Amino acid sequence: MMPTSDNIAVVVIGRNEGQRLEESLRSIRQSSERIVYVDSGSTDGSPEAAERLGARVHRLSADRPFSAARGRNEGFALATEIWPTVRYVQFVDGDCTLDPAWLAAGAAHLEEHEDVAVVTGRNRERFPEASVYNALCDIEWDGPLGDQAACGGNAMYRAAPFAAAGGFDASVKAGEEPELCLRLRREGFRIVRIGHEMTVHDADMHRFGEWWKRAVRSGTAYCTGALMHGRGPERYNVRETLRAVIWGGILPAVALVALFGAPLLTLGILALYAVKLLRIGLRHRGRIDRPFRYGAFMILLNIAEFVGVTKCLARR
Repeated sequence: MMPTSDNIAVVVIGRNEGQRLEESLRSIRQSSERIVYVDSGSTDGSPEAAERLGARVHRLSADRPFSAARGRNEGFALATEIWPTVRYVQFVDGDCTLDPAWLAAGAAHLEEHEDVAVVTGRNRERFPEASVYNALCDIEWDGPLGDQAACGGNAMYRAAPFAAAGGFDASVKAGEEPELCLRLRREGFRIVRIGHEMTVHDADMHRFGEWWKRAVRSGTAYCTGALMHGRGPERYNVRETLRAVIWGGILPAVALVALFGAPLLTLGILALYAVKLLRIGLRHRGRIDRPFRYGAFMILLNIAEFVGVTKCLARR
């Protein structure tokens, strides 16, 4: 069966995205009119703007916590109820625009590969030159092609296995996409990234605190996933959590304590960080601008992730 506009729907989630949401919806309307916008308590008129642009709007009730997982699940349920012929659902974050040729390309890949449950394409940062934090996002988006362990928020899902898996786990506040991908892979499905342009993201991140908050959230996601599935054969998120604990927590703490009694140990730990910085920088030299600056942020990232791990454990 060839993909048509009748078997593809798009679910957009957002909260107070303003002009970025309008740009997102306009980009989607170039290739689809089957659009559901799920709003998480916006106060900037986003639901009304979405309605003017032809989207079916679903406002999340305030009786339960808002989350991306909940928003996508409810959007999926509404889309498949309104359009029962939908076989593929594309999720888009409200701060992203969609390439007009992506829906056809993504759906064609799913048609050709029945064992693929999720397909993603190239995600770019709109203004990587605007700040170091935007540039870091752009590097993060530029992953390898082919089979993947997980995907991000922007992705096209085959509707049947998504529904059979129960969608995203609404109890997972961060990292809900990789967690669902793990469950889909356990059912024998594949997650694939192809080389077609898919979305352009507008992080609009200009302050260190914004980047730090996002990095802490990553640590929380790793820890949550490890607690849920870490004992499985995949050792899901165990390595990432341990990395945050060792490089972001234990080594800095030991270096600080040793400074007052064993300064040579502190110098040794600092040397380890210097070697790590050098390795990251050399590995990315020629691929990205200012690779050693990137390495420095990756070291800071471990510290932020450790904070996220501690927050995760404190809530257990």
